[in-house]
Amino acid sequence: MYEQFSHSLLNEILDKLKPEIRKQDLHHFYTRLGANFYSLFLIFEQLYGQRDDFNEHLLYLVETMARQYIKRPRNLRRSDLAREKDFNWFLDQKWVGMTLYADGFADNLKGVQAKLAYLQELGVNLVHIMPILKCPKGASDGGYAVSDFRKINDKIGTLENVKNLAKEMKQREMLLTLDVVVNHVSDEHEWAQKARSGDPRYQDYFYCFENRKIPDMFEQTLPEIFPDQAPGNFTWDETMHKWVMTVFNTYQWDLNYSNPAVFIEMLDVLLFWANQGVDILRLDAVAFLWKKIGSTSQNEYEAHKLLQLFKDCCQITAPGVVFIAEAIVAPVEIVKYFGEDAINAKECEIAYNATLMALLWDAVATKNAKLLTQGIKNLPDKLERATWLNYIRCHDDIGLGFTNEDIAQAGYEPRSHREFIINYFAGKFENSSARGLLFAHNKKNNDARISGTLTSLIGLEKALEENDPEKIDIIIQHILLLHSIIFSFGGIPLIYYGDELGTINDYSYIEDISKANDSRWAHRPRIDWEQAMRRKQPGTVEYKIFNALKKMIAIRKKVSEFSDFNNRKLLEISNPQLLAYVRFNIKTRKSVLVVGNFDAHPQYLNLFELETQGFQTGEHIRDLYSGNTPTLFKDQLVLPPYRFYWLAGN
Repeated sequence: MYEQFSHSLLNEILDKLKPEIRKQDLHHFYTRLGANFYSLFLIFEQLYGQRDDFNEHLLYLVETMARQYIKRPRNLRRSDLAREKDFNWFLDQKWVGMTLYADGFADNLKGVQAKLAYLQELGVNLVHIMPILKCPKGASDGGYAVSDFRKINDKIGTLENVKNLAKEMKQREMLLTLDVVVNHVSDEHEWAQKARSGDPRYQDYFYCFENRKIPDMFEQTLPEIFPDQAPGNFTWDETMHKWVMTVFNTYQWDLNYSNPAVFIEMLDVLLFWANQGVDILRLDAVAFLWKKIGSTSQNEYEAHKLLQLFKDCCQITAPGVVFIAEAIVAPVEIVKYFGEDAINAKECEIAYNATLMALLWDAVATKNAKLLTQGIKNLPDKLERATWLNYIRCHDDIGLGFTNEDIAQAGYEPRSHREFIINYFAGKFENSSARGLLFAHNKKNNDARISGTLTSLIGLEKALEENDPEKIDIIIQHILLLHSIIFSFGGIPLIYYGDELGTINDYSYIEDISKANDSRWAHRPRIDWEQAMRRKQPGTVEYKIFNALKKMIAIRKKVSEFSDFNNRKLLEISNPQLLAYVRFNIKTRKSVLVVGNFDAHPQYLNLFELETQGFQTGEHIRDLYSGNTPTLFKDQLVLPPYRFYWLAGN
């Protein structure tokens, strides 16, 4: 009944398409539209079916997709067809990513293009460039307060620079990832300005209220994202004489997705960037897309429906493009952004493995893998055609996003353990070499998040100050251990720019009034390319880290067991200082044992424990990274401090 109705409605829509659309070659578009329309229609009806103008908006939605398909360059249409045929292309172990700020990495987009050879030297073939869209010079939230979705920040470059970069990256078989902020806009955006001028159409693009009655109802259950710098979730706009919802910062106006015009506008933006040659779109703040009184307005059912709708529409117009869900939420919630009750991802194909990141930092502080193993054990399975972004650190702060239940099961008291982790990375303990900075510190409950580069948090900054070669080398081994996990865990490893060179905290942000109150700028460095040249000088820190990661990446790309097809088995072992799991190839039945020692002292792994869990050892076992046979003693595998092995069995 409903399928018949939706198809008859589709026929009506196609008949109403404007002549300039109908006369175009839309063969593949029509095929995909027909295949996806029933799902698209059901979701659109769930969200907007109660509106009198439902059919009008549905027609406009199809027209928007058709217009962007017509604009899609022929080379991208060919890429779409190839990726539809090889639909698991992004699950391959060959992909290794780096996330970077264009200005911090190489001044601008032209500079990034000039440094593609450097990235390829390391082995990186997926590049996520942090926000580059036009935003206000002052209140920009690091580029996440967008004032024009189709223009580039003047300091970063031009739209033509993006096209040139995308073109060369395709020639080099590299993937380009860019951000689109889907939850909010800058108060300087055209839509916000029209709303301020009194235009009711654009006031309906946001959550605007004449008095505090409804905002106060929202505030009863809405958490505060930035309690210190932007308390509350509503801001009084003096020009408009209304309260507007601003969940993040006062200058970031939340979009009202209960209005279908907003959804179609943002879809048009996503497809615009897909047509510029972007391979992966990172959708920022997706957990916040739907607002409800009486809830936290995060992870709502309708937010997931919006993402499904974005995905359905993108599969019709630009099916070669995949989505990253920027949802830093609890483990049980994060997998929902792949899509529930499905085999293949029906929302976003890629999601940040924020839980693994937080667990790795816990292991750094505790010098054991108890909570790390426990957290991985309870990490929900992903869908088959979906994958993780595994990372050690990113542009943002580090939050302790593991559950109290996991902490307790690992043998710790949750509150005191969280305080220990925060204090450890703030360098408040005598035996802590960390040079971390607190972010969003809540003095009421002593909760906080953590800023700082990988190298400063792990102790390299202090070791360099002390000029202690032995300590420097052991910390470099610690850095490599963390990378060995994200490279082998299953998913796309994402290196944060500067980590490959051992870049330490940049404290100059304190002197900039627009950044001084945001400690996250300490780990958003400007690359010193003279320092980077030391990667070619044996004996330097830069040489040791860069070339070790280069080697690790090259080996990863050759190991088919590291592709991501839910082919990981966590091992139960008796030594709590060690993490161990097996990656296996479903077709060849070959396997690789990944084992890491998170302790500052040598540790041992009983080989019998491995054999009872299916990993067979023998005379020919070897470490894929070093190429050597690992050290064995009395049927035990010996792991030096912070050592990892990628062991291939018989």
